[in-house]
Amino acid sequence: MTPEVAARLAALDIVLMTEAKAYSIFTRGDCMALVQWDAAGFASLGSSGMLTESGLAYLVWRDGRPWLVAKQMEIAAQAEQVERIRKFSGDLKSALGLS
Repeated sequence: MTPEVAARLAALDIVLMTEAKAYSIFTRGDCMALVQWDAAGFASLGSSGMLTESGLAYLVWRDGRPWLVAKQMEIAAQAEQVERIRKFSGDLKSALGLS
């Protein structure tokens, strides 16, 4: 990660939680996203979600309604949760240059 990208992430309160072979996980508050990367840098943003008592719950849409879905849980997402996830995803994409 370049110093410029690190500075943009820090300015947005986005934290690099962990890295694996070709993926990084970023968080801000209770929002989390998986980002794929390769030798050229960050390549794509995967699904974003929220940390819940049941683990990571992804934001999914069914019949036009938002849901937070985890392995053993499914609840209707509140408008504020949807907005937080969307804002986090947009900020992360912008900071990583994926827009």
